[in-house]
Amino acid sequence: MDPSEQIRRDFAAAWGKIGAAWGVAPSTASVQGYLLLHGGPLTEAELREAVRLSHRATLVALAECHAWGLIEPAAPRRTGTRGPAGRTWVAVDDHWEWFLKVSAARKERETDPVLPLLDDCLRRADAAGDAPLRERVAALLAFTHLFDLAVGAVVRSEPVVIGRLFGVLGKLDNSTLVRLLNTLGAVPEEDLARAASSVASMRPAVLRALIGLAARPGVGRILSRR
Repeated sequence: MDPSEQIRRDFAAAWGKIGAAWGVAPSTASVQGYLLLHGGPLTEAELREAVRLSHRATLVALAECHAWGLIEPAAPRRTGTRGPAGRTWVAVDDHWEWFLKVSAARKERETDPVLPLLDDCLRRADAAGDAPLRERVAALLAFTHLFDLAVGAVVRSEPVVIGRLFGVLGKLDNSTLVRLLNTLGAVPEEDLARAASSVASMRPAVLRALIGLAARPGVGRILSRR
């Protein structure tokens, strides 16, 4: 077998095992993994041969991939001398786009059902007059609401925006990231919330000007003394 093809098939098999940890069926993840490295477009028959699935399993995997937003249909292509052109598929090449689609689907399937469950438990704990139980449920509910808020903000963002934000993290070394988190953690929540609201209302050009001002050596030395 061609070495490149072996790499694609090995990756697809490993990607299938990893997909199970993400809540994606191994066959579905394998099909996406193969298409990610191949580039496509490929027909169902070509994918079936590559990932060693049955005809039915490949069709189910393609349908699941499409439902998750991992692949998209491409122009039909004739693979033989007879019969109509076969339907082909390609992977969504924008990795942040398919990542956000998977995250949104997982939020809908896993996080969203937890909130009404905890709301019901809190109501029942109130009715039972069990203060310790109510306190534990309320703490878990508050955590889940914050987690849902954070995940929801991510999945509602544009892929290019999330990609750029993660790109910024990629430009910082680990020690800088730790210092950044420790600095933010030392500031009261109310102050951070007000600062975030102010930044959100600024025009990008104004924010860039402020960042540029803060980055000047003289200003940086003054700010670091405070």
